[in-house]
Amino acid sequence: MRHLLNTLFVTTEDCYLTLEGENVVVLREEKTLGRFPLHSLEGILCFTYKGASPALMGACAQRNVMLSFMRPTGRFLARVAGATVGNVLLRKAQYRISEDVALSLPIAKSFILGKVYNCRWVLERATRDHPMRVDVERLKGASGLLYNHLPMIDAADNHDTLRGLEGECALRYFGVLDELILRDKESFYFTARTRRPPLDNVNAILSFFYTVLSNDCASALESVGLDPYVGFMHTDKPGRASLALDLMEELRSILVDRFTITMINNRVLTPEHFDEQESGAVMLTEDGRKAAISAWQDKKRDVIEHPFLKEKIPWGLVPYVQALLLARCIRGDLDAYPPFMWK
Repeated sequence: MRHLLNTLFVTTEDCYLTLEGENVVVLREEKTLGRFPLHSLEGILCFTYKGASPALMGACAQRNVMLSFMRPTGRFLARVAGATVGNVLLRKAQYRISEDVALSLPIAKSFILGKVYNCRWVLERATRDHPMRVDVERLKGASGLLYNHLPMIDAADNHDTLRGLEGECALRYFGVLDELILRDKESFYFTARTRRPPLDNVNAILSFFYTVLSNDCASALESVGLDPYVGFMHTDKPGRASLALDLMEELRSILVDRFTITMINNRVLTPEHFDEQESGAVMLTEDGRKAAISAWQDKKRDVIEHPFLKEKIPWGLVPYVQALLLARCIRGDLDAYPPFMWK
């Protein structure tokens, strides 16, 4: 079983990363802010403008340490990748399936079934945990619609129909997500999903951690030998990690959405942790990113029982386990891909 090592988040915007011996060194105006053993890291997410030295990038590629560069807003820029991992036959099977609708559609449906199932249980959990503070009838109505769409998703006979059903469910789910926010509604409210740029505090958190999760999924797929850029639900597009986006669909609500709501309700983040730009874009401040990332690392260490494997694993390993199950499905070791269904 893969060990859950540490991920280094560098959020100070004018820092530069370099390699000294076997250590990652974080520099700011020639002053050392931190030193971290490279062997203890599974990933480095760099939210800076200055970037990293070629020596560090080469060392990360050799050791399979994910090194990703993002804008301070959280938008993905680039990722360092080393030699291709895994059996070439696995990737050839992946490419063959992606080009065959009859083979790719069942896997795509599994991703969306997992997504809608998990979105429904996020809403159901809220009615159970806070029945006196949420509009139970409204949440139950949305949950019922998601439940009714599950057999329609399973019966979809083409990708366009599947995308349409997924869009309907996402619209209804996001339409009631504001009900789950229980504190400071003047500063934390959700009316619609806005991206590029996010236009309110809640969307700023969601966009930031959707990017983090997509990088985790891409790293997980590469670690089992799959190509994160060739998907089954999301179409191929230059520079887009389509399979990573496929894989994260079933994990968005239970990992990022619930985490976002919890941080707001527990006052981990406050209005002072956000900055509104002249363009109207809202982004986390440096202190806000630090507070959110610290909570994210704690979340990844929480242990759950995997619904398919019936084994206890940390939340942080869920993308890696799902990537492994997907690889087994593509190889033919499993009859179908089992999505992660949380309850």
